[in-house]
Amino acid sequence: MSNQIRIDALNIRKLVREAEALSDEAMIACARLKQAMLVARQNPEIPVDTGQRAILRLSEAERQAVAMSTNLLRVHDALSQVARERAGPDTDLPTDMNPSGIGMDIPVSEAA
Repeated sequence: MSNQIRIDALNIRKLVREAEALSDEAMIACARLKQAMLVARQNPEIPVDTGQRAILRLSEAERQAVAMSTNLLRVHDALSQVARERAGPDTDLPTDMNPSGIGMDIPVSEAA
């Protein structure tokens, strides 16, 4: 493999992992936000339905974040295939992927 191809491959691998980590961080942040919203709503001085629309919108954002994460896993899998076909065997530690989430199809109504 040429030096430039190796440099490009290492950069892409780094960026894919960064994107996956940011996706996970977004899901964690949404979960924390939802928890804080629900805790705040448990205050006896606050009506039970307060913030319901915001909770529904946050739940939709969480569904979209899961869809993004799934698609990033698919991108990672496709790039891994390209690397195997074009760059030859990886002399570094390979990125092992559990295919359980890659093949999942998210219905359009939930992903949109």
